[in-house]
Amino acid sequence: MRHARAFGIAGLVILAVGAVAFAQSTVQPLPDAPAVETRELGDTAVADLAKATHGDPQKGAQLAGACAACHGLDGNADADPSLYPRIAGQSERYVARQLALFKSGERVNAIMQPFAQPLSAQDMRDLGAHYAQQSSGAGIADDAVVEAGPYKGMKFFEVGQKLFRSGDAERDIPACMACHGPAGSGNPGPAYPHVGGQQAWYSSGRLYAYREGQSSEDDKHLFNVMAAVAKSLTDEEIEALSSYMQGLHPRPDPAMQAAIEAQAAAMPAPATPPQDQAVPATDPTAEQALEAAEPAPATQ
Repeated sequence: MRHARAFGIAGLVILAVGAVAFAQSTVQPLPDAPAVETRELGDTAVADLAKATHGDPQKGAQLAGACAACHGLDGNADADPSLYPRIAGQSERYVARQLALFKSGERVNAIMQPFAQPLSAQDMRDLGAHYAQQSSGAGIADDAVVEAGPYKGMKFFEVGQKLFRSGDAERDIPACMACHGPAGSGNPGPAYPHVGGQQAWYSSGRLYAYREGQSSEDDKHLFNVMAAVAKSLTDEEIEALSSYMQGLHPRPDPAMQAAIEAQAAAMPAPATPPQDQAVPATDPTAEQALEAAEPAPATQ
C-alpha cells in the first residue's frame, strides 16, 4: 500500500509539471504596452494661468528675491550680463507664460526649471507684474564697419537697424518694430516680448532656435510666428539684429528731457568764433531734434 501511495503521489507531480510545460508552450505572452508620454508635475501650468487673477507687483517683489542672484534686483542682470537675460520691463503675461513653460517642461532649461516648479499660477502672474514695473536698461550696439559681403561699408548695427525698422519685403521678412514697437518695448496684449536692451547673446540664441523651427511647446502658434520671420535670416543678420536691439532704448520722457535741457541751458555759452573761422552750415541743434524723433541704439 505504501508503494502504491508513493507511486500515486509521484504520478500527480509528473502530471502537474507536464501541465505547466504545456501551458508555457501554448499560451502567448501579452504584447508590451505602448510607450506613454509622461511629463513632470506641472504639465497644466500654462492652462492654469487663465485661472489666476491679475498679478500683484508687491507680492511679486517678495518672490523676486530668488531671481535676483541671476537677473539682478531690478531684472537687468547687470552683475553678469554674459550669462543671464534682462527681464526688466517684460509684460506680466510674457513672464508668467515663460515661467509656466519652464514648469511644465515644454521649455527646457536646467537652471530655470527648479525655480519654476514650486510656483503657482498666481505666483507667476505676481512675478510678471513686478518685472513689468521695472525699467529696462540697455547695452551697447556694435558700430564697427562691415568689411565684406552684401552689407559692406555699413556699420554692423545698421544692418540690424534696417531689418528692425523696415524688414525685407523681397524675402517676406516683416519689420520687427511692427510687433515689438519702435523702441523694442513689446506688446503686452499678445505677449510679444520686450526686446529693446536685451543681451545680444540671448536674442541671437533665440533667433537661431526660431530659424531651426523646432519647438517642444504644445501650443506653437507664437513660436511659429517667429519661426516664419527668422527662417530667411543669415547668421550675420541675426548677430547684427541682436546687436542693434541690445543698444536700443526709448528716448527720455518729457520730464527727463526738460531736466536735460535745463542743465544744458545753465552751462556757459561757447566762445564766439573769429570772423574768419568757418561756421558749420548745419545747425547741430536741428540735427539732434530730428534724431530725437525716433529711438536709436547706443553704440560703442
